[in-house]
Amino acid sequence: MVMAKLLSLLLLFSVFFLHSNAREEEAFDVRQHLSTVSRYGVVKDVADNSFVASEIPDGCTPIHLNLVARHGTRSPTKKRMKEMDNLAPRLASLVKEAEEQKQPLQNLPAWLREWESPWKGKQNGGQLTVQGEEELYELGIRTRERFPHLFDEDYHPNVYAIKSSQIPRASASAVAFGMGLFGGKGNLGPGKHQAFAVTSESRASDIVLRFHDCCDNYKDYRKSQEPSVTKLKEPVFDEITSALKRRYKLNFSRQDTSSLWFLCKQEVSLLNVTDQACALFSPSEVALLEWTDDLEAFILKGYGKALNYRMGVPLLKDVVQSMDQAIEAHEEQHDPGTYEKARLRFAHAETVVPFSCLLGLFLEGSEFQQIQREQPLEHPPKPPQKRNWKCSNMAPFGGNNMLVLYSCPANSSSKYFVQVLHNEQPIPVPGCDGSDLCPLDDFKEKVVAPHLKHDYNAVCNTKGGQQEQKPATKVCILN
Repeated sequence: MVMAKLLSLLLLFSVFFLHSNAREEEAFDVRQHLSTVSRYGVVKDVADNSFVASEIPDGCTPIHLNLVARHGTRSPTKKRMKEMDNLAPRLASLVKEAEEQKQPLQNLPAWLREWESPWKGKQNGGQLTVQGEEELYELGIRTRERFPHLFDEDYHPNVYAIKSSQIPRASASAVAFGMGLFGGKGNLGPGKHQAFAVTSESRASDIVLRFHDCCDNYKDYRKSQEPSVTKLKEPVFDEITSALKRRYKLNFSRQDTSSLWFLCKQEVSLLNVTDQACALFSPSEVALLEWTDDLEAFILKGYGKALNYRMGVPLLKDVVQSMDQAIEAHEEQHDPGTYEKARLRFAHAETVVPFSCLLGLFLEGSEFQQIQREQPLEHPPKPPQKRNWKCSNMAPFGGNNMLVLYSCPANSSSKYFVQVLHNEQPIPVPGCDGSDLCPLDDFKEKVVAPHLKHDYNAVCNTKGGQQEQKPATKVCILN
């Protein structure tokens, strides 16, 4: 009798466990786990439900907007397209080898037997795609609708400054955003489009939006760390490669797994295909592969090294300067159309990630205090542990930070407040006591000031305490 009850309980537990796993897999959306290759529309509303956004005090009005945005979805680079071209004969060779060895291939997906790269024969790569254009165009529309008071004037470049890096996908993103922002407000064509200017710094000197390309110490650091980052990722790739071998009876290598993971991300983001390369991996394997990408970004672009974000101080200074200028114009009651109301920037993940770090976003527990004390941080926790550092949320295609400056004349404690939005959602800022809304003076003192003691040239070009003289003709290397 006791044994029968135990068997019944065991059966019930097994059924519950299987159903729980099935529900978990059904709820798993691979599109939200592609690190920096994630599409903006899929992840922009993924937010921390436990965070309660601040209420904007009565009588407060926005007087200035800063935007730092990544370019929209782009096609693979020429180097990556070549990798995909090479993957096709490699997969065919693996299948042929398994057939010759009479391996049981009943689990092998049919698509894999005759797969060819969707980018075969393409000569150009890295450009903004149609999906990327739509992401930024729609962001422009939503920005205008959200802040009608800021975008109620006729266009002038001194009122609405639009800046991008000189990389075409960034400037094309700026154009797409501007078309959405100013749509219907001009005189061009049936859509009444407004012509507008997009300005860029020279590639040789853009320390505001492409600071990573002009920072010698960072380039040295990145080059020195890339082999150790690869080593950190190898155990995960080896584990998953072994699982793929058992599952599909093909003699996959670690490089094959890496290429298939890249293909998974590209198929989902560019082709909306989730049932081919991505379906080779289980949800837990996708989570681990995502973590390896996030780990690499943490070490080479984020909190893994203070240099990664300190080199972004010129951008932070530019943001604060624009706020100060807006306050001066507001207090001196400058005439409409004579002062800036928005500074809109379009760049790269290598811009958005360090800028988010300068703001102290996506930290765990007491890590903000560690950063303030200039202490190193632990690596992001490995799945299945939860983590804040997820690049699918932090820097997807089209990912962005907005800093909204509010004038609050009726407020007794502070006349001006800054609200921080990430991907259009209010986000807690540790330096603002975990709030998204911060008195401007507190924001300057607790978030900005600790970084301003670091000079870009000293951070980037000083070796052994001596400032190196750099030739004026030096051009930054583009990735």
